[in-house]
Amino acid sequence: MNKTALIAGASGLTGGYLLNLLLESPEYSTVIAFVRKSSGLTHPKLREMLVDWETLQEPVAAEDVFCCLGTTIKKAGSQEAFRRVDYDYPLQLAQLQYRGGSQQFLLVSAMGADAKSSIFYSRVKGELENALQSIGYKSLHIFRPSFIAGPRKESRTGEKIGLAIFSILSPLFIGPLKKYAPIQAEYIARAMLRTAQKNEPGTKVYDSAVTDELGK
Repeated sequence: MNKTALIAGASGLTGGYLLNLLLESPEYSTVIAFVRKSSGLTHPKLREMLVDWETLQEPVAAEDVFCCLGTTIKKAGSQEAFRRVDYDYPLQLAQLQYRGGSQQFLLVSAMGADAKSSIFYSRVKGELENALQSIGYKSLHIFRPSFIAGPRKESRTGEKIGLAIFSILSPLFIGPLKKYAPIQAEYIARAMLRTAQKNEPGTKVYDSAVTDELGK
């Protein structure tokens, strides 16, 4: 194939796995990674582009866009800063790339995303999902993982505690409760790539259990 993939958020846990999968995939001849600083990674298919999200105005030529942008309120420093990273930047990316001719947009959202939620985090995620659906992509795929497990570069104490508790309780997550079980970041990345390869039109939302099955 001679397709180009664009990935944002490749320095994160899920994005890191996804970047490697995209580089290995015969589906794509070029993989463009929007980064704030160079990762030092070299690969014949990889094109890293240093971007400033505050001034980004031009799309790049890419059929498929993978968005793994995300932070925490603690890391961002405020709700306003969190919203910029988890709402403004992904929406800006989606709008620019749609105007640039991209056909598929794949997003890592979160379990519980709901624009009407009383929880700020979940509300922002839900508002982004709604905004993306109004753009007009031929294919829009939204993944809502539960707790994401894997070796993170930064320490997230609260998340570690949550993962430990959920891991102990994992045997109880069966049937309808399976979507609450922790999910490996690698599985999310695989699910995104495999979904993109199907090139199916329409808007689809995948809960954590479905994502897990797609990625195994």
